Amino acid sequence: MEQYKQEFINFMVECNVLKFGDFTLKSGRKSPFFMNAGAYVTGSQLLRLGEYYAYAIHNYYGDDFDVLFGPAYKGIPLSTATVIAYSNLFNKEIRYCSNRKEVKDHGDAGILLGSQLKDGDRVIIIEDVTTSGKSIEETFPILQAQAKIEIKGLIVSLNRMERGKGEKSALDEITDLYGFPAKAIVTMQEVVECLYNKKFDNRILIDDKIKAEIDAYYDKYGAK
Repeated sequence: MEQYKQEFINFMVECNVLKFGDFTLKSGRKSPFFMNAGAYVTGSQLLRLGEYYAYAIHNYYGDDFDVLFGPAYKGIPLSTATVIAYSNLFNKEIRYCSNRKEVKDHGDAGILLGSQLKDGDRVIIIEDVTTSGKSIEETFPILQAQAKIEIKGLIVSLNRMERGKGEKSALDEITDLYGFPAKAIVTMQEVVECLYNKKFDNRILIDDKIKAEIDAYYDKYGAK
């Protein structure tokens, strides 16, 4: 496993973003783990988060893109933090772009924040996590309506590796439906590999009991 992935897993735990226990998801599923990207709230946390996203984007997509699009609302700080990190780490200027929930009809009018999109732009979409693909269903037509762009891919922080609408994971379903790759900084398999029966801050986050609950969850909801 790449070093930045191990560091990112520890970072999620440090920021209380990744938790283990008993959680009910929006889907109604009972999950032994939960990720809440809204817990990244400080400047130093956003700085590091942008760096981990930048490393992952560079690893999966290289520099072959022009715009990082973060869907409202969580995608707005993700996109801004990551383009700053990308400039610092890889000396490449990437434009950020996000959407408004409602079209603005005065001043900086339109549906977009940040950079406008133009014909020929190569775009990567950035999100926190995707479990159903609903956000992409909303985002894709917005992007297509702005200009003749090429969507290079999607990047999220965690691949939960569970079924989306069908038998495949939400990320695989997005790839099948829209034709672009969908990647994550880390997968839950990598999280388990990194934390299982290993001490973190003098405690074991994934012990035999939690590991058994995670295994049972994937027996029931795991993607194929």
